Amino acid sequence: MAKKRLNVALIGYQFMGKAHSNAYRQVEHFFPELELVPHMKVICGRNEERVCSAAERYGFEEYATDWESVVARNDIDIVDVSTPGNLHAPIAIAAATHGKITLCEKPIANNLKEAREMVAAAEQNNILHGVFFNYRKAPAVSFAKQLIDEGALGKIFHFRGTYLQDWIVDPNFPLVWRLQKEVSGSGVHGDLNAHIIDLASWLVGDIQEVSGMMETFIKERPVLKEVDDRLGGQASAEMGKVTVDDAAMFLARFKNGAIGTFEATRFALGRKNYNRFEINGSKGSLVFNLERMNELELYLENDPAGLRGFRTIQVTDGSHPYVGAWWPAGHIIGYEHTFTHLIRDVMEAAAKQELPSPNFYDGLKCQAVLEAVEASANNRQWVSVEA
Repeated sequence: MAKKRLNVALIGYQFMGKAHSNAYRQVEHFFPELELVPHMKVICGRNEERVCSAAERYGFEEYATDWESVVARNDIDIVDVSTPGNLHAPIAIAAATHGKITLCEKPIANNLKEAREMVAAAEQNNILHGVFFNYRKAPAVSFAKQLIDEGALGKIFHFRGTYLQDWIVDPNFPLVWRLQKEVSGSGVHGDLNAHIIDLASWLVGDIQEVSGMMETFIKERPVLKEVDDRLGGQASAEMGKVTVDDAAMFLARFKNGAIGTFEATRFALGRKNYNRFEINGSKGSLVFNLERMNELELYLENDPAGLRGFRTIQVTDGSHPYVGAWWPAGHIIGYEHTFTHLIRDVMEAAAKQELPSPNFYDGLKCQAVLEAVEASANNRQWVSVEA
C-alpha cells in the first residue's frame, strides 16, 4: 500500500542538519509499519553554494536560501528548525502561523520569553510540534524510563548528571557562533545542560528550584573571517570577547523530593561526548553513559545478598525499545539512530494527530530551568523555577 508522504523543509545544513537529514532518509526503511513517512523536499541555508552542496549530499530534492518563503510554501508539511538559537523563535513562529508541523533543535529558544512565544504560536495555530531531545531515544535511556515507571528503582532520591567535552580548551580556538550569546543564547549551559535537564525531567520529574554557578575560562578568542560550524571557519588576528559560559553546574531540588547535581563543561580534557547520568532510588540504581550507549548499568537491592552488584545490560535485544527495527542482539547501534527514532515517533504521532514527545512544552520546561540556573549564578542564591 502506498504511504502518505509529508514534505520536509529543513532550515540549516551543518552538524544538526546532517544528523536530521540522515534520520529522514533512513526512517521509512527501518520502520516499514509507519503510515506517514517524510519526503526530503527542500533544505535551506544562507550560503547558496554550501546549501546546494548539502542538498546533493543529503538527498534533498531542492535547496533554497530564504527561509521565510520556504515556510510559507503550500507544499511543505514539516518545518525542521536546525539553525543557531537566535533564529529558532522567528522561524518556528512563522512555521506555526502557516500551519506546519514544526520541529526544533534544542534548546528550544535563546530565552524563556521566546520559548513562551513559540508555545503560544503553536497553541494558537493548533499545530503538532517537537523538540530534538534525541538522547531520550537511545534504547538504553528509553529502557531506563521503562524500569523507573514500572517501579524497579522505587522512590527516587538522587539524579547525578554530567555532560563533558573538551573541544575549546585551546585558547586559539576561534570565536565561533556557539561562543556568542547574541546568537547561541548561552554556552555549554544551553548546549549540553539542556540535554541532561531534559533527561532528568523525563526520568525523575519536574525541577522545583536550583542553585548554580557558571564560568568563562577564556575571555577572548580569535575572530573568524567566516562562520561555518562550531569546528569550521578561518581565524583572523583580531580578538573578540567570549560572551557565554565555558562551564556550568548546579544543584537542584525536584518537586517529588529528589535532589540532583548537574555539570556541563567544554574544558574536560579527554572527554569527547561524555553524557552520563546515575539515578539512585529506594530499590535500586541505574547508570547510563552515552559513550557506551548500548549499555545500561543496573543495581537491584532485592537481588540475593550474595549476588548484589551492578550488572551491565546490553540493550540490543529485540524486546528493548526501538532495537527490533535494526540488527540481531549484540549488533550495536550509534548516535545517529537516536534521531531516526525521534523522527519515527514524530511520524507515528502525526498519523494519529497526537502531539509527539518530546515537544515544545518539554522545551519550555527545560528553558525555565536554564534561565533559573543563570539567574542563580548571577545572584548567588537559590532560585525557583517558573511554572
